[in-house]
Amino acid sequence: MGLTVADLKGQTVGMAVSGGLDSCTVTKWLTEHDVNVVCLTADLGQPDEKNINDVKKRMLACGAKEAIIVDAKKQLVFAGLYAALAQLKYEGGYWNTTGIGRFITVTALLEELAEREIEVFCHGATGRGNDQVRFQLVSNMLMPEIKVYAPWRDEAFLDAFGGRKEMIAYCQKHNLPIKATLEKPYSTDANMLGLTHEAGKLELLTTPADFVEPEMGVWAEQAPNNPEIVTIEFIEGLLRSIKVRSGVEGIGNLVILFDLANEVAGRNGVGIGIHTVENRFVGIKSRGVYEAPGMELFGKCYEYLLQTILDRRAMKLFQYLSLQLGEQIYQGYWYDTASQMMRAAINKIAKFMTGTITVKLYKGNVIFQSAENIPHSLYSESTASMEKIGSFNHQDSEGFLGVLGVGARALNAAGQIDPEEFLLD
Repeated sequence: MGLTVADLKGQTVGMAVSGGLDSCTVTKWLTEHDVNVVCLTADLGQPDEKNINDVKKRMLACGAKEAIIVDAKKQLVFAGLYAALAQLKYEGGYWNTTGIGRFITVTALLEELAEREIEVFCHGATGRGNDQVRFQLVSNMLMPEIKVYAPWRDEAFLDAFGGRKEMIAYCQKHNLPIKATLEKPYSTDANMLGLTHEAGKLELLTTPADFVEPEMGVWAEQAPNNPEIVTIEFIEGLLRSIKVRSGVEGIGNLVILFDLANEVAGRNGVGIGIHTVENRFVGIKSRGVYEAPGMELFGKCYEYLLQTILDRRAMKLFQYLSLQLGEQIYQGYWYDTASQMMRAAINKIAKFMTGTITVKLYKGNVIFQSAENIPHSLYSESTASMEKIGSFNHQDSEGFLGVLGVGARALNAAGQIDPEEFLLD
């Protein structure tokens, strides 16, 4: 049996808040039940918050004893770039932007709780989604002594609030500074890595992806008619610089570089409106429309760099690790032993990832232009050439194919090949 609001009477809880409808509702509701609420917000460069300090003002207006902003942008961008390097998408298209944001948020906020000797960590994740798992598992792994309170798993809270409609009415009754309205057609979760749009009208699969109004860029068809050339330099897997042919250049500071990548990719429609119907960890499917312009740009450039470096065995292992580690992030296991083992292997590969990749951005596409200065590249123009140059002798393939042919003939001799299956009518 989990904690209930009755268990918290007279205690102080540290609550992770975004400043949205759930945050305002839970904060006010807890204070009405004689709970002291310290609101904690991770500054993740949220595109939907023009001034992150506005969250602090809203939470104090909702009755919070204290409201604290923790700057976690640098940690978020570092984790996001690692995800791009490792190609950590979930089920094809989603760059795990919200999942990564949850790990950074919980890690940063737990440090604040420890400093203030607060023993209860509260979050507003629902019992239907993935975030509750991420909040719980990260807390249990990093600070097992902390108690976790989730209002959406408390019968008293569920009796008071059946859903969004009741929460809006409650906030309006108490004149709380919410931005949500019943008319809003979908919800958005935002951080610097990307936006997750879901719920509302997006739950209907008859609603097209372009129903969403992009916040980090434009739809591909609205992008400029002239392509934009971008050059990105990596050193041992780490992002060093971005140069846009229009003259804009950034070096060193990862937060500034990620901002620049989001800007240039977004205005060219890259990573805007990624549609996925995915399998949530709790066992239900959900539909999301995602924006992640910078992640998509970096992800493609890392992919192009990897293609020159890894042989077929290393590539196969890397692709397996990417698939598994992407799922680990999604399901809340970023810090467990399996993830540590996978990251150790990927870190080995990252040491070889030095090079300069140039791409052309055009109406949602990231088009390869050149790969240069790659000291660990396995690609050789001479051996790959179909011309009579280099060290590769075509006649050497005779023995190679003779060996392969032994197995091919054996399949036929053993009756495992049915020639008629492949005959055309």
